[in-house]
Order: sequence, then structure tokens, then C-alpha cells
Amino acid sequence: MAILQHILGGGVSPTHCSTSFIPNPFLFGAEILNLSANLITNYSQEVPAQFNFNHGSSNVSNIDFCNITVSYTHPGQNDTINVEAWLPLNNYNGRMQAVGGGGYIAGRWLLSHYQMSAAIGEGYATITTDAGLGTETNPSNWGQISPGNVNLYLLQNLGSVSLNDQAVIGKSLINSFYGEPPKYSYFSGCSQGGRQGLILAQRYPDAYDGIAASAPAINWGEVLMAMYWPQMLMNVHKVYPHGCELDELTAAGIRHCDGDDGVVDGIIADPGSCQFDPFSVVGQSFNCSGTAMEISKGAAFIANATWSGPWSTKGKSLYPGPHIGSDLSGNGPMGQGLVETVCFNNGTCVGKPHELVTSWISLFVAKDPEYDLTSITHEDFYRLFRLSVQEYRHMGTNEPDMTEFFERGGKILGYHGLSDQMLPSRGGMRYYDDVTQISPDVHDYYRVFEVPGMSHCWEGEGGQPLTVFDALRDWVENGTVPDTLPISFKEKDGTRNDRIICPYPKRVTYDGKGSSTSAESFSCL
Repeated sequence: MAILQHILGGGVSPTHCSTSFIPNPFLFGAEILNLSANLITNYSQEVPAQFNFNHGSSNVSNIDFCNITVSYTHPGQNDTINVEAWLPLNNYNGRMQAVGGGGYIAGRWLLSHYQMSAAIGEGYATITTDAGLGTETNPSNWGQISPGNVNLYLLQNLGSVSLNDQAVIGKSLINSFYGEPPKYSYFSGCSQGGRQGLILAQRYPDAYDGIAASAPAINWGEVLMAMYWPQMLMNVHKVYPHGCELDELTAAGIRHCDGDDGVVDGIIADPGSCQFDPFSVVGQSFNCSGTAMEISKGAAFIANATWSGPWSTKGKSLYPGPHIGSDLSGNGPMGQGLVETVCFNNGTCVGKPHELVTSWISLFVAKDPEYDLTSITHEDFYRLFRLSVQEYRHMGTNEPDMTEFFERGGKILGYHGLSDQMLPSRGGMRYYDDVTQISPDVHDYYRVFEVPGMSHCWEGEGGQPLTVFDALRDWVENGTVPDTLPISFKEKDGTRNDRIICPYPKRVTYDGKGSSTSAESFSCL
């Protein structure tokens, strides 16, 4: 009856937003604990683009929807997971859009609700899961079941299991509410959400038709340890550069390589080919908040080591670092950097590692919440690095064989900022190369667009892609292949630039003669 009303243009009756109308979904291996349904009317929300990864900004107004929350457990695992679904009454477009999380949060948090707001505004039935973890950014409340013992069930929920559960439950609720399953199912996320999208394609190939997975936190065991590399080096060498000193080194690197693409715009278009030696500017003076300073050899060493990425005690590269041009100090718009320091009035500084990293090493690798990270040596770091990779391969999300997902017609589309300071784009492209070895025709199913000057998921000098999800849907439903995507940004003087971004391994290339502010002057080569 509900779907008949929808077809006739009358929408779904508000009376159907009731537990008496919506049965508990069936989920193999789980026990449903509770189902609640609440009618939300005249819902409005302004959604900024930076909180709506893979999409643009959205102004949602006067939407009526049914908010359904399903609580369940995996018997014997002592977990309680909540899946939240928003099902629009009047503008349903026949499609499901699941949204991902960030950091240690699987979903069902502030950013999820921004993204879900935009989704229902466009007519999608939208879902999110908390994986049983809540919304705390620090995993100390759930990471261990007892001293020295990791809560592997909850980590497994974050890593993979709850994500397929989310898809199964979402489709069941949609079928019950509208009278038929969704025509197409999509997933959208960045960072942790990007990793979630890729693990779904790798392990649950029938969960979604299209996945927007940007700046994915794959190679989990490696990348989290790699993020601590510069902090360890600062502690070992007792060198803690001022943030403004790191900013000056970053600016010097950009100045050195900015014009390599034929356009001087404050952006390194191809940072992988940037040949900048930070030691070449040691001793140069600069202004730091009104104080004259000189770039030190120690700061150049830390910056260079960060860009290079961690290496073993025998000099073997362990993981790529962020590109030259990435925010090292955390003084940029995102407020995050791998070489953050805190400086005091007496001129001394100390390291300020990211909580995401310190939590991982102490709770999950060393398995000691009181573990002193400030005293670890290079040898300790290498040992912990290997443990992180060996013990948590199930979190790695770097299985290159996605053949089954591709054979079903599934599509993956995403972006990665070339100035991503948290999850280096080189790690993501290395994975893409691995997938290519398994599936030489990968470009027919999976494309990643590199974004010059962009930071982690959003912000940066090079703009933010706003049409990724729309291009994904067009690819899935109409076979329209996304060869380029549009992007716009403003330079510091206010000049607007309209450009394109290109799917890896192609590079955006200036024709050398047209206006550098016009997309028509650029192509993918």
C-alpha cells in the first residue's frame, strides 16, 4: 500500500512510521533488541560542503521523514549496535545512501547527520551505524576488555562486520516501509568512511551498487604508525620546531615547485616530481609573529624525514609520507598536522601527537593505556610498526582483489588530496596500483581523482570536489564514465580558478597558452 501511494504521488502515510507497521529486520547471526520509529516533520538543515564529502553544500528545507533506529547484538560478543535510518515520506527517489564515519567513529555522529540531512533533501533513504562504539573520538572506553586484552569484537565491528549489517538492515527497513527494496544502493564516505567503502567492496560485494570512497584510511596498521614517525624523531633528537618554522619550510617548498606545471598559483600540481631540498634554505630568516627567526637544520631534518616517510632501522622504507606542500604544523584550516608542537613563553617546545595515533599505539599495539610514547627509540618504533601490521591485517583494507564486486557491475569513485597531511595520497595510489595488477581493466570500475593542493577530505588551496557522488550515480545507472571532474578555488588575491581534476594515473596538464583560470586550458594526460 505504501509503495502504491508513492507511485501515485501521495507519498507514504505518516501512520506507517510506527513499530506496528515496521517489522524487525532479519539479520543472520544477530539478535534484534529494539526497533523505534519516530516521525520528524518540517525538518530543515544547512549543510556546508566541507561536512558533506563527495557532495556539495545543501539547503534542506521542510522534509518529513521517519527516523527508525534498530538496536541489535551479536550473541556472545557483548555488543550493542545501533543502525539509524531516515526514510523520507514525500520525496523518496527509490535509492538508498549509506554514510560513513571518521577516526574511531563508525558513524551516527554529527558529520553523519549533516550528510544524512543532505541525502534526504535529495530524496534518498539514508542510513548510518555506530558499530556499537558510540561517538567518542578516543577509543579508551571500548578498546580493551581487560588490561592487556584488546576488544577484538568491537574492533571487528568497526573494521567490517557492522558495515554489512548496516546494508542488510537498511534494505530491510526500506522494503518494509516503501513496499519494495531500493532500486540502487550507494555508500559515501571519506577517511574512515573511505576505508569503510573499500572494505565493503572487498568483503561484501553485493552490499552496494556504487561506492564513493575518498581519502581512505587503508593500510590501517601501517598508516597509523607512520603518522607517529615525526613525533618519534623529534623526541629522539630533542628537536621540536616552531609551527611557523615548519610553515616557512612548507612555503619554501611550494615556491620552489609551484611553477613546474606552467602556472604560478600557490599549488604544486605534481608534488611527486617536486625536487625541493629543505636543507637549501637552512639559515634563511623569516618573520614568526613579529619575531625574526632563522630556519634551523633540525627543522629541515624533521620536515625532510616527514616527507620521506618512516624507514626501518636498516633504512628500508616502511610507508610513504605526505607530499611537500602538506600542512606539517597543524596551523592550516583543518588544524591538524603530523609535526604539531606546543611552544611556551620561554621558547621551548614539545611534540603534540595526534590522539588518533597515540590511542592506537598504546591501546591496540602496546596494549598498555599508560605506555610512554615519548621515550620510544627508533628500534622500538620499528618493532611496534611490525606488530601493528602483523596483528591487525584484518583492519588493513588493502586486499587488491575486488573482482566479484566489479563483475556485479559495481563502481567505486573517490578523490584524494595531494596535500593530504594525515593519510598520504601515495599510500592510496599504491593500493590502486595493486588493484591494477589483479584487474588490468580496473579503470572501467574504479577511479580515484587526485586533487592538487587539497588537504585531508576537505580544505586546502586547491578546492574540494563537489560532484563525486553525482558522477558515481551517473556511472552506475547510465554508464556515463567520469573522465574528468570539475573543481573551483580562489587564490589568496581572490582570483577564481575553474579547473578539472583527473583520474589516477593521469595528471591535470596546462596547455601553456590559455587562461589558467579556465578549465578549458587543462586536460588529463
